[in-house]
Amino acid sequence: MSPLSDLGGKPILCYVTDRRLLGGVAAGDARDRLLYKIKAASLAGVDWIQIREKDLSGRECVLLAREALRRTEQSSNSSATRTRILVNDRLDVALAEGTGGVHLGENSLPVQEVRRCVDSRGERKDFLVGVSCHSLAAAKSAASGGADYIFFGPVFATPSKAAFGAPQGIERLKEVCRAVSIPVIAIGGITLSNGAACLSAGASGLAAIRLFQDAPDIPSSVQALKNLRA
Repeated sequence: MSPLSDLGGKPILCYVTDRRLLGGVAAGDARDRLLYKIKAASLAGVDWIQIREKDLSGRECVLLAREALRRTEQSSNSSATRTRILVNDRLDVALAEGTGGVHLGENSLPVQEVRRCVDSRGERKDFLVGVSCHSLAAAKSAASGGADYIFFGPVFATPSKAAFGAPQGIERLKEVCRAVSIPVIAIGGITLSNGAACLSAGASGLAAIRLFQDAPDIPSSVQALKNLRA
């Protein structure tokens, strides 16, 4: 069974981390606070957590991924399913630490090359390769290149995605969802109030930083998102 087919029809929820956006936390405490958020999100039932801490060294990224895996393993004892840890950009870290996948950005390794590398290892049949896309052409290229899923956005306005241009909007999201056969995860300004519109457009899930990282009651937020209907 595909690791993308065991969610019972519920939307895939992905918490994308950014410890630099944690408010009221001293720089020296940000890592510990982030790990607390990761465990809380896992306990709440978030499906995927993407470790996206681009300023970390390779060694620091390894240690963070390792600890994130440990904490989600602890959470799985009280959850129906284990949260999948994805590592942004660092295929070496993802493979070395045995995470659930790697997420590629626009300037990462080509998805075809990553797919060949992963497939050549043989033992990781459930390892996901995802790609961030900001156009229809990029989405089609990622799908044809062997990506398991794509992130598409920014769908709505959000400071963290301002560098990728104006919001794409629901109609463009719908166009992308119709054009590819792999799951499309909507990202960029996703909230409890607009998530249903993304699912209605054909998105298989929702990804966000603040929606999960800043949630005052993450179990309630996750439950509300899981209950959204397309």
